[in-house]
Amino acid sequence: MNYQKVIEIAKLAGEKIVEIYNSDFAIYQKSDMSPLTEADVAAHNTITSELKKLHPVIPIISEEGNQIDWTERRSWDEYWLVDPLDGTKEFLNRNGEFTVNIAHIQNGKPVWGVVYVPVSKVLYFGGAKTGSSKISDGILHKIQVSAMKSNNREWILVGSRSHNSKEFVKFANKFEQPEIISMGSSLKICMVAEGLADLYPRFGLTSEWDTAAAHAILQGAGGILIEINSSLPVEYNKKNSLLNPFFIAANGASKIWAE
Repeated sequence: MNYQKVIEIAKLAGEKIVEIYNSDFAIYQKSDMSPLTEADVAAHNTITSELKKLHPVIPIISEEGNQIDWTERRSWDEYWLVDPLDGTKEFLNRNGEFTVNIAHIQNGKPVWGVVYVPVSKVLYFGGAKTGSSKISDGILHKIQVSAMKSNNREWILVGSRSHNSKEFVKFANKFEQPEIISMGSSLKICMVAEGLADLYPRFGLTSEWDTAAAHAILQGAGGILIEINSSLPVEYNKKNSLLNPFFIAANGASKIWAE
């Protein structure tokens, strides 16, 4: 698989997004009343057209594309899972915390992913077989999760800038004076992957395309993304819904936060 080409596709989509980000762009509403911008559409069109050129036979699921019924998806051994612009609210708030996300899914598992931050040009990529890396200011380095802690002190939690809940606060109370960082989009999972945070608990609805690319990167950095209720790894291409269960992105398994 030519993952370097996929990285270039993510960057190209990012360029399209930044052009619109720096303009007087239009805003629409989707059927679920969530915001949609010209940048979402432009990034979707760029990514899907380029991925089809790269691998014409591999199917694509994109947040902004037509949703595909299980009767067709059930036969897929692999596919691309895309969120062309994750963090539309961050885009609208012009804080730069939005990302382009492309994941390669095989047999319900994210095997590789790229997360690109168009404004800062920071790039994360990798998977369990390759390890994960970050490029920032033109410098490439491997990333890994933080070391596990043996007690409930000095934990760093990252939460949503837009969606924190009572459940998040209750979870944070498991720890003694935890440091809590707010961040937008899939960057929360990436923060765990590069060891800047220990945990990201999510007690709210997300879709498979919101997490897949960063999930792969987290695994490549030695972390896990598991369902809160079952502690099983989050899986993809589910039959009944493409919504994720509540989950935790973590630097590893721990009785402290699992209790």
